Amino acid sequence: MVEKNKTFQVVDHIVMILLCLFCLVPFLIMFSSSITSETTLIREGYSIFPKDIDFAAYKYLLTGTDDIIRGYIITICVTFIGTLANLVLTILFAYPLSRRDLPYRNVFAFILFFTMLFNGGIVPSYIMWSRFFHISNTYWALIIPNLMMNAFYVIMVRTYFQSNIPDAVLEAARIDGAGEWKILLQIVLPMSKPIIATVILLVGLHYWNDWTNGLYYINKDKYYSIQVLLNRMLQDVQFLMSSASGDSAALAASIPSVALKMAVAVAGVLPVMIIYPFLQKYFVKGITIGAVKG
Repeated sequence: MVEKNKTFQVVDHIVMILLCLFCLVPFLIMFSSSITSETTLIREGYSIFPKDIDFAAYKYLLTGTDDIIRGYIITICVTFIGTLANLVLTILFAYPLSRRDLPYRNVFAFILFFTMLFNGGIVPSYIMWSRFFHISNTYWALIIPNLMMNAFYVIMVRTYFQSNIPDAVLEAARIDGAGEWKILLQIVLPMSKPIIATVILLVGLHYWNDWTNGLYYINKDKYYSIQVLLNRMLQDVQFLMSSASGDSAALAASIPSVALKMAVAVAGVLPVMIIYPFLQKYFVKGITIGAVKG
């Protein structure tokens, strides 16, 4: 029996090491390629270790330093405001649904679930937000459409409340004279830190990585988030290289297009990689507990 346990542990460790490598190696290749010279990348391809170190891609990114700094500031503000608004709306929707004495509870749950299966589509959504709500070329265009609330997170938080907040605790608080707001703020939320951290991380990632809202609703540089700005820079480089002639051809040839793509990816993902370790323990606990029971 002991030998079987040891064998299982060895195999388990080997599998986990392989899985970690599968996750880590793409990031190493991405960073290594971003600091490798363009000619080396074209001639020899990607590598985990840079063979000819060259920071030309980052130098090109820094030529628009002011725009990049503004893009980061906009993205940080949008991510913070959007994540906070999403969290508040999610909790305010999930908590009543978790209460079994809520009138028409199943009707509200069905309406919520229905939105996960059907939606109006991109064109009707664009017409609604741009013509009737007039959010085009405003910061609200980066916050509201598609990201303000997600039915999946509401269901996940509701499931957590039902599975991990004992009814006896809520009844005891009600007997002591606590109202619904006091129960939610002073009892339910302090007992729900794992799922709250999970929602913050997932929603924050969506806001940080989002570039479609900027593509649809933004056409002024001063409103570009970092993802939209980096995507626009890549499009400009690709257009310059495809239509270059004469002097512009020499300029296009000097731009490290392949390394630039990797540098853009590093610039976009680096802040997330820095923050994630601080929320990892809550994320693992919240995503498992909140998704086991339905």
